[in-house]
Amino acid sequence: QVQLVESGGGLVQAGDSLRLSCAASGRTFRSYAMGWFRQAPGKEREFVAAINGDGVNEVYSESVKGQFTISRNNALFTVYLQMNNLKPEDTAVYYCAAVDKKFPPTVERGYDYWGQGTQVTVSS
Repeated sequence: QVQLVESGGGLVQAGDSLRLSCAASGRTFRSYAMGWFRQAPGKEREFVAAINGDGVNEVYSESVKGQFTISRNNALFTVYLQMNNLKPEDTAVYYCAAVDKKFPPTVERGYDYWGQGTQVTVSS
């Protein structure tokens, strides 16, 4: 069983940066693929980025490629999402997810464990 807790969200202006963190419980953290999703009000949950257990392979949605960076520190049981040049359309609740798989899924149903989410609001 894995527990995930997101942090780092907040209210920022367009062009600002944020780094989200996801702290995980469990001694098998490094074997889990990790992902970030986001959900805006009235919209479906959307894939953002994912990373494999070793932190070598990264996958991004086309909408954030070159803007966001996913990384992890297995010694700290933490995965990060660096968000640069934020835009109003990035406003959403951001969720961290985990699954005991070698390859990181890019769809919601590919993950077994979810955090409670952290709110990111970007003003114009």
